[in-house]
Amino acid sequence: MARWCALAGLVTGVAIAAPAASHRGGRLPVCKPGGASTTAPTGPASRDSRGACQASTRVLESAVRLDRMRETSTPSGYHHLGAGTGGEWSGVAGRIGIVDGGVRRNTYDFVASRFMVKRDMGGGSIAWLEAGWAETGWAGQGRQHIYTFNTNTKTWQFYDQYRLKPGDKVWLDLHTDADNVWQAWLWWNNRWNLLTAQKLPIGSSAYVEQYVEVHVDSGRAARLRVPRVTVDNVQLRPPGGGQGRFWREDVDTLTGDMAQQRGGGFCLDWITHYDTWTAGDCPGGGVGGGLPLARAPQPSGEADVVGDIQPAEAREVSLLDVLNR
Repeated sequence: MARWCALAGLVTGVAIAAPAASHRGGRLPVCKPGGASTTAPTGPASRDSRGACQASTRVLESAVRLDRMRETSTPSGYHHLGAGTGGEWSGVAGRIGIVDGGVRRNTYDFVASRFMVKRDMGGGSIAWLEAGWAETGWAGQGRQHIYTFNTNTKTWQFYDQYRLKPGDKVWLDLHTDADNVWQAWLWWNNRWNLLTAQKLPIGSSAYVEQYVEVHVDSGRAARLRVPRVTVDNVQLRPPGGGQGRFWREDVDTLTGDMAQQRGGGFCLDWITHYDTWTAGDCPGGGVGGGLPLARAPQPSGEADVVGDIQPAEAREVSLLDVLNR
C-alpha cells in the first residue's frame, strides 16, 4: 500500500448523500433508454426544453483524486491539450468525439475529453464542475463513459446508461441560470438529459476550459496511444445570460505549452480558434519522450487488481442522491 498511501489518500470511500435540497425546482422524469443523438440540439439545455429528463437512478462513483493527477505535466504523467478562458462566462457547450484511448486496465491511466467551469477560491482551493467522456484504467473494463466530476462530492460519476463507442459524437452543456446551481447536460436520444446539478461556491459566472486529457499511471510509465479527438461547435454563454456565442479569437484565451505536450507524443491542431480543434497522437508518433507504448489492455475483468488497488474504489450509488448533494 506504500505507493498509494504516499499520495495522501488518492482513493477514499464514497458516502451516500442527504435528502433533496429545495433549490432543485422539482424532479425531471427519468430518461428512457435510447441511443446517441445523430442530430444537433434543437435549443439550449434547460429544464424547460422539450423532452428534458434526468439521467437514470444508478451511477458508478469513484473517488480517485483528479486534483492530484493534474499536479504535473511530464511525458510519463499528465497531459492537457486545449484552452481556457481568461475571463468569466456563465456556461459552455459543444460537441466532442469519442475515441478508444487504449488505457491499461487496473491502473490509474485515463483519457478524457471534457468541458469545465471553475474558480480559484484562494489558499490553494479550486471549485469546479466538469463533464465529458472518459476511459479509465480503474472502472468500466476499458469502455468509454459519460462522466462528471465536481468538488462538492470530489468524485467521478460514470453514467453507464449511455453506451458509447468510438466514432460517436456527443453534445454537452454546462451552465448556470444565475442561481449558482451549475448544471451538466448531455444531448442524448434527441433530448437534453440532466447529468448533475451542483450548487458551487463559484458564483454565477466562472472560468471555462475545454481539454483533452491524458494521464499515465505514475508507477507504470509508458506512452498511451490516443487517436485524434475532435471538438467542435464550442460556444460560450455570456455572464448574466443571453444567447451563446462561438469561442473565437476575440475571446481572451489561454493555451498551454505545446512543446511540452509534444514531448509526450501529443499534438493539438486548431482548425478554428477556438471552437473547432483536434488533439491526440502527433503525426508519426511525435517525440514520445523515449518511452515505450503502453501495452494493450489485458483481457481481464475489473475484479482482477494490479498492485494495491482495491476493487472498492468504485461503487454504485443512486443518481438521485448525487443530484441532491
